[in-house]
Amino acid sequence: MLFRRKMEMVDEADALPGRSQAMPVPAVHAVLGTSLRPPFPDGIRTVTFGMGCFWGAERLFWQTPGVHSTASGYVAGFTPNPTYEEVCSGRTGHTEAVLVAYDPAEVTLAELLKRFWEGHDPTQGMRQGNDVGTQYRSGIYGLRGADLEAAVASRDRFAARLAERGFGDITTEIVDGGEFFYAEDYHQQYLHKVPNGYCGLGGTGVTCPVGIATAE
Repeated sequence: MLFRRKMEMVDEADALPGRSQAMPVPAVHAVLGTSLRPPFPDGIRTVTFGMGCFWGAERLFWQTPGVHSTASGYVAGFTPNPTYEEVCSGRTGHTEAVLVAYDPAEVTLAELLKRFWEGHDPTQGMRQGNDVGTQYRSGIYGLRGADLEAAVASRDRFAARLAERGFGDITTEIVDGGEFFYAEDYHQQYLHKVPNGYCGLGGTGVTCPVGIATAE
């Protein structure tokens, strides 16, 4: 019963109440030395990715040239300013996610999407490897207009590649996701603070064709 509950989204009416106080986090990124919270410099754009445990996902993106800042947090749920324990209970509706602030003059959204798709298995539903629960679901959040269309198109192209290799349907949600709530201080840049800590990232081994000419 507990396993089943962790795999099913909580109804909004049954979600935990949360709190009005935002989670205190450091002002500065421990690796990049940039601001952890907005406002970011002019020209910097943001996208939020959910791809399982946020520790490894955050490191994947802070190591990407052109990324200005990253932060671990919670998105696409119901409970305001949730704690890690609350999210892990499955009663907030959130997924663990990474806010990526990037300079489009140095790295394109297509390149970030390629890292996202190849960095995890987007066909697993409410889990990622041995991490089981709604907080580990795959998602792309906070995009609009042409950027949203690009994300959807990237999903469709990668889905075709996955199908060729015998994988199931992509379960990634591509939605607005609402407010991004920052995770606790110790989660921020966790694998910089604990280099041998748990990562959890595991891709499919399938190359994502994002950024490759469609005539391929």
